[in-house]
Amino acid sequence: MTNITSAEFREKVFDYEKNNTWSFNGSRPAIIDFYADWCGPCKRLAPVLEELSKQYAGKVDIYKVNIDTEQEVANTFGVMSVPSLLFAPMTGEPQMAQGALPKEILEQAIQEVFNIK
Repeated sequence: MTNITSAEFREKVFDYEKNNTWSFNGSRPAIIDFYADWCGPCKRLAPVLEELSKQYAGKVDIYKVNIDTEQEVANTFGVMSVPSLLFAPMTGEPQMAQGALPKEILEQAIQEVFNIK
């Protein structure tokens, strides 16, 4: 699990400055956790995402974007509440989920959105 800046987001996930339509830049499917340090549910979700990053190491990248320091990315994706999770598959459109979802729901989403078992 890696914290990324707006510049890293444009490089590793999607360059929203150059592209008007979604074009994923990653080499593996990714989950982007839009969070804030002051957010209680974000703090509860963090260890779950850490577990998933180990469980799906080499299959799924998990990035964290702090909405307070990286407002540009948050605004681009219309993040209005945290935590918000962006599921970015290798092909197809990304999907957004909100809230501190339980591990079982996140595993189901990884399997369904990314087609990973």
